[in-house]
Amino acid sequence: KRLVAEAYQLQMDQVLGPSWIDQNEYDIDAKASAGATKEQLARMLRSLLAERFHLTQHIEKREMRVYTLVVDKGEPKIRPIDGDKPANAAAGGFHFHGDLRQFADLLAVQLTIPATNDPSTPVRASTSRIPVLDKTGMTGIFDFNVDMRPELGTDMFAGWQRALHDQLGLKIESRKEQVDVMVVDQASKIPSEN
Repeated sequence: KRLVAEAYQLQMDQVLGPSWIDQNEYDIDAKASAGATKEQLARMLRSLLAERFHLTQHIEKREMRVYTLVVDKGEPKIRPIDGDKPANAAAGGFHFHGDLRQFADLLAVQLTIPATNDPSTPVRASTSRIPVLDKTGMTGIFDFNVDMRPELGTDMFAGWQRALHDQLGLKIESRKEQVDVMVVDQASKIPSEN
């Protein structure tokens, strides 16, 4: 499921199919030419899935509850960087480097972490994710740090909502929306060899 989501640049909740795609994991050893773009890598992964796993799929629209990442009132407090080199990786806090679609994917996982009432007990992300869609309209590669300070009894949604507003000039809105989902029609559990 993770491979299909990555190949089609969807979040895992946007991939539907037989139950085994949630359970089986595969190691893929592949090399791409130096300088391959993310889009080229995604096309290569789609080809691999079609050739080795005999994947057939279709995309359809489904109404789902989603979070949308949007620009808050006023202007965003982050700007794309020149080039691809991290600008401030050494500064404190949670560091992010990538495009805002990738940041939305990261938020989808982060928002599943429940509130903690006992700081000595680690918390884990739950399995029920809500897709986070990038609706900022902002393009490019971003490099920023977010100072996240977990508070007892406060869930990650409230923490991220505050950090997005205060530090990045962004916010998350909850809504129902027609979303692209990929339906896996057929795939082999055991891939063919080279």
